[in-house]
Amino acid sequence: MSMATAAYAPFKPAHACFYAQGWRFGMQYLHLRIAALFIILVTSTAGALFPVLLARRAQNALRSRVASQAWLNVAKYFGSGIILGTAFIHLLAPGIEALSSPCLPRKWREYPYALALCLSSILAMFTVEIISLRYASSRCSDPNGDSECGANITSDPDPCQNSSDVVTTQVEKPPQATTHLSASIISLVILEFGAILHSVLIGLTLAVDKKFKVLFAVLVVHQLFEGLGIGSRLALVRLPPRSAAFIPLLGAIVFGLSTPFGMAVGLAMHATYNTDDPGALAVSGVLDSLSSGILMYTALVEFFGRDILFNEELMTNGSVKELTAAVFWVFSGCFVMVLLGKWV
Repeated sequence: MSMATAAYAPFKPAHACFYAQGWRFGMQYLHLRIAALFIILVTSTAGALFPVLLARRAQNALRSRVASQAWLNVAKYFGSGIILGTAFIHLLAPGIEALSSPCLPRKWREYPYALALCLSSILAMFTVEIISLRYASSRCSDPNGDSECGANITSDPDPCQNSSDVVTTQVEKPPQATTHLSASIISLVILEFGAILHSVLIGLTLAVDKKFKVLFAVLVVHQLFEGLGIGSRLALVRLPPRSAAFIPLLGAIVFGLSTPFGMAVGLAMHATYNTDDPGALAVSGVLDSLSSGILMYTALVEFFGRDILFNEELMTNGSVKELTAAVFWVFSGCFVMVLLGKWV
């Protein structure tokens, strides 16, 4: 529906916008919906945990280090494409649709709120990154500042490096590396927050939607791949030693729980929850639009920018084969989410 059409679309009848779907469709397939909660819990968690466990295995297995690093690179670039595709197809498009619904008052449809909210969250991410970079830089430049700015680092930054083979040297961390590390951690936290919001809303919809069978089959694949995208970032983020052991695992588990949590809420409220209710439309549209900006900024700046375009190891020192493979997997991740957008 175009913006001009949406702006002057008539209201739906009250019974169409306010009648709870749980009653309207007799809560069909209730037992299957309950089973779906646990199935999606397993697939979402498995997708998010796979890269995290793969990275951990690579640290402890010398012989499989090369193969594990190759798979981690595939997960990283494929996951980057998934996150970008999710932002456009599975967040921004539903946000525009929800905030253009004829069930909402006309004032909602007279302005492209979804696009404005998406832009606002991109600018907010940009501002947060500037502040975090500036703050971390000032701490590192202050002689009495954070002692971790000059902490020991290993000579090889490979996340698959076995601890027994690491030669530790007293190397001062460049302030730029430390500030980028701080910004990356903050961006990852915000990225996971946006993905969790999206997953909770998906769970709410799946719990009461009349097209449950088709939606369920597609969402199993959707959440598996989105979990892979989130997990690949959790696996590769650099964290302080005390946090590196459990933060990636915790992040993967929390993501895996988000969609089942939304489904549980939807099932509990099936008699009153209606996805066409003006309040539900406004909330889901606003959250989807804000989350889309978060994922867009993270994918384009953090992933495409730093991991590919400004990655000297890949762009300058790497082979054409490695660069082509990275681009191929990014495109593949985007294609998968675009394809799933036909149903979700």
